Amino acid sequence: MMTVAMQHLGLDPSFAIGGSLNESGANAHHGSGEFFIAEADESDGSFLRYHPEIAVITNVELDHLDYYKTLESFEKSFQDFACTVTGIVVACSDDAGVRELIAHFESGQADAADNPSKPEFMTYGQSSEADLWISDVKSLTSGMSAALHLHGKAIGTFRTSVPGLHNVLNATAVILVGLHLGFAFADLAQGVESYSGTRRRFELRGTSGGVRVIDDYAHHPTEIRATIAAARQIAGAGRIVVLFQPHRYSRTAAFASEFSQALALADDITVLEVYSAGENPIPGVSGRTISAGIQGGQDRARFEPSFAEAAANIASRCRPGDLLLTLGAGDITMLAPAILTALSGLA
Repeated sequence: MMTVAMQHLGLDPSFAIGGSLNESGANAHHGSGEFFIAEADESDGSFLRYHPEIAVITNVELDHLDYYKTLESFEKSFQDFACTVTGIVVACSDDAGVRELIAHFESGQADAADNPSKPEFMTYGQSSEADLWISDVKSLTSGMSAALHLHGKAIGTFRTSVPGLHNVLNATAVILVGLHLGFAFADLAQGVESYSGTRRRFELRGTSGGVRVIDDYAHHPTEIRATIAAARQIAGAGRIVVLFQPHRYSRTAAFASEFSQALALADDITVLEVYSAGENPIPGVSGRTISAGIQGGQDRARFEPSFAEAAANIASRCRPGDLLLTLGAGDITMLAPAILTALSGLA
């Protein structure tokens, strides 16, 4: 969204991001402008190699235990990352982990030897205490709208062309960065509205048999909650049917209960076997671990051990008007064509 907004401003930024933009089909570009936008990756600590002028931190929530091993190590990496920023850290104060990160520096907990420079934070979120405060969030037929207040003063409203509160928050972060850089709010509002999405981020793969099939990279409980909530906003009277492929045994073991709770927000849930991403299996940990934790029995949630049969089986559970989500960071995205074919028999 940051990239598209800057392109809308005519800036031609360079960028390297995690997904291909709908607007250009590219996930990287060497632009002629002065800005470089990078989607930093904390999964292996590589984001500590950057020294950005501005950084956006949307959340600090435990993940990637295959690398970090402990919560303390994970949190320390974000403390170190904040100290690499030469300008400002734009941070979402709605997130508990972000609030703890800010408090770490403001309370004097930071070790001067480890963190010699204290980062400067600018916050955004739904609390009136945030520097850029969001209010009056509304779901539209296509996208969202919200009002913004900078340091308590109303500055205007904006719209997104993509659904979900998480996209309202993302747009607000983009606007706060832009305001800090000196751009006009009206131009920034048009910029975030011009963003239409990214591959594998709530991507509509097609409609068949009266069922919309949307594919999303969500592979953490919080991401799944946000994606299902966004789906609710556009589903109308239809059910939310989910086919989820867990990603990594270590993540499944650490968050099995949280996955079950997040997926339970859908109406019908099928869980595939874990996509290992190169990890060795952990005894007693599988997709069944997650499905078993969802209340409602087999009529509502089930484990699907066969990837080959998953498309036909999930299609058989759908009816016209449903919205089907395929979720996960593995190869589940490859099932969309087969699912659409199987759904054609519903019409």
